[in-house]
Amino acid sequence: MNKIDDISGTEYKYVGSRPVRPDGLDKVTGKAQFGADLYAPGMLFAKILRSPHAHARILSIDTGKAEALDGVKAVLTSTDLQPGEGADDLEDDMDHVLENVMARGKALYDGHAVAAVAATSASIARKALKLIDVEYEVLPHVTDIEKAIAPDAPVIREDMYTQDMDPKPDKPSNIARRMEIGHGDIEAGFEKADFIFERRFRTEAAHQGYIEPHACLADYRSDGHAEIWCCTQGHFMVRSACAALLGMELSKLRVTASEIGGGFGGKTTVFIEPVALALSRKCGRPVKLVMDRDEVFRASGPTPSSVVDVKIGANKDGVITAGFAELWFQGGAFPGSVIDLGTMCAFACYDLENVKAIGWDVVVNRPKSAAYRAPGAPMAAFAVESGLDDLAERIGIDPVDFRLKNAAEEGSTAAFGPKFRRIGLKETLEAAKASDHYNSPLGPNQGRGIACGFWFNFGGTTSASIKIELDGTAMVTVGTPDIGGSRASMCLMAAETLGIPYENVRCVIADTSLLPYSATTEGSRTTHSSGMATVYASENAIKVMCGRAAKIWGIPEDAVDWKDGHARPSGANAGEFEPMSLADIAKKAHETGGAIAGHCEFEAGKVGQSFGTHIADAEIDPETGFTKIVRYTVIQDAGRAIHPSYVEGQYQGGAVQGIGWALNEEYIYGEDGRLQNAGFLDYRMPVCSDVPMIETEIVEVPNAGHPFGVRGVGETPIVPPLGAIGNALSHAIGTRMDTIPMSPPRVLEAVSGG
Repeated sequence: MNKIDDISGTEYKYVGSRPVRPDGLDKVTGKAQFGADLYAPGMLFAKILRSPHAHARILSIDTGKAEALDGVKAVLTSTDLQPGEGADDLEDDMDHVLENVMARGKALYDGHAVAAVAATSASIARKALKLIDVEYEVLPHVTDIEKAIAPDAPVIREDMYTQDMDPKPDKPSNIARRMEIGHGDIEAGFEKADFIFERRFRTEAAHQGYIEPHACLADYRSDGHAEIWCCTQGHFMVRSACAALLGMELSKLRVTASEIGGGFGGKTTVFIEPVALALSRKCGRPVKLVMDRDEVFRASGPTPSSVVDVKIGANKDGVITAGFAELWFQGGAFPGSVIDLGTMCAFACYDLENVKAIGWDVVVNRPKSAAYRAPGAPMAAFAVESGLDDLAERIGIDPVDFRLKNAAEEGSTAAFGPKFRRIGLKETLEAAKASDHYNSPLGPNQGRGIACGFWFNFGGTTSASIKIELDGTAMVTVGTPDIGGSRASMCLMAAETLGIPYENVRCVIADTSLLPYSATTEGSRTTHSSGMATVYASENAIKVMCGRAAKIWGIPEDAVDWKDGHARPSGANAGEFEPMSLADIAKKAHETGGAIAGHCEFEAGKVGQSFGTHIADAEIDPETGFTKIVRYTVIQDAGRAIHPSYVEGQYQGGAVQGIGWALNEEYIYGEDGRLQNAGFLDYRMPVCSDVPMIETEIVEVPNAGHPFGVRGVGETPIVPPLGAIGNALSHAIGTRMDTIPMSPPRVLEAVSGG
């Protein structure tokens, strides 16, 4: 495996180019097959009955009338789902996953699944749901964090005691866990401060807003083998969860990932796949299950809502002397919110001598939260970046210079422990300060804000194969679904490594039967980890081809080098034989030992942390509170942009999603604990006319741990927008905004001094 110490000046032939995406034509012509596009002979249609209560004990479920309805082939309740012996070995708590898939004893949120039906048509299935009689005992509910942690709050889980507390609590509560990170002495740091900022910030939950709802088709056959076709960010994850929940052997379940119509982290868990598979097992026929939009909002995971208290001290020279944050995230009705990630991200952009962050994982009567691009980081950054903006203004220092003075760099100790290797935060800040945007004038009722953001980037278990075809082309096979153009990136890296044209390389996503396990496409890990696996598999194929050339020439294998797509004799044999191209070697494969391929299975590490800086210009209408983003720039370190167009698209997409979250998007619950805006008409996502063209600048500070210097880019773009827009609005209004979304009523209240 390659170890690259300094590749900053390396020039490449294919890496860094902008070829047309290989899946583009099928998608724009409608040929691409998404989750709901597959049909099977004898297929049934499934629907799920969901709780109308935020919190209720299920006293009884009578399915007799539904089962008697003509056309109904199976009815499912929680008794049909029992975890197998291997369930406890998985990373996720399978009891909670199972409980979320189908309520067991209690319905814990509005939309919680309580039963399911498979019928010969969708209309019959819907009719059958109305015939299921569920008797509930409605219980007190709580959907708000601050109310959930109050002493008199209704306890959602009677058996849940706060973990990592000393001493251990003697009674249950809605707080699942406490965590703490940091170093130094924050009290001493605050004593040195000339200026201190202290405030509470709140953010409401936002949904990922993917256009394609969750969909799957499951076929459980009489021999005990089964197949699932679904839209997912991780089909190996789906296989593991479904097999565990149904007590199946992994080798008997084959899962294929369809094309995916958006995920952004929201399709990294299971919601309906075990239900479809269990229904298919019960009735012996293929079962198709597709969520409607109401179900997506009510029953699949949005982000957590959050409450963040932040306190930051700085001296008159602009040096931060101490930083403290206390964060409460709700993970819905289940423990396991992303509080750990949010807590670690809070001060990650800055080199602080004294820093401390405490996180609390809270349960409420809401659907189980899920990842949404850099899960947890945007909420933490909103609070911290707002505080830095306030301090810079009071100190009288430019907000970019303030951040530059305190920015993390190579060798800085992160608040969450390790020392950073080479990173590009300062480069993004310097680019921001030099940009036309930052130096342009503002108009009436306008304000400008900047903010920084960070993401760890993940590695994880990854597999890839590459086979060299007889015609000299190459086929790459990976196990990570393509949700952002990764197939093109794999082809570019394979082409660069092999030395053959990009057009001669194709990439496919393998189902779970064709490759060893690969972790989910999430955490900005795919181009990094699958890219490394692709490069190493290509290098393995090159080694085989060099051996084949050596066999043809009759020289030792170590006397053959590979350069520009050709095997070349080296050393004493240099010049004795003509170089052989990949195509030449491939043509003779049957004469020299058979098919040529390379493989890689490994646990990817050496991720390069990602940093970015955003600039936002906001204009308010003081009469209505309406906010318009008039200009927006994303500057981020990509390490090495394998396909710059995809990188720019990630920057732009994350920024637009952040704009929507900052200004309009939120889950609204009524007094009855039911979601009031479960649809795109009432859940206000931005459209093209709501945002300006997002300007981008790619900074490249290569990650020395990757053969081509890659840093993941998909998560970080959503981290700074809440803070950047909050700072812009605060300058435009003249008062600090501390609640997300900063919707027109809240802006109008701030303008009027309310």
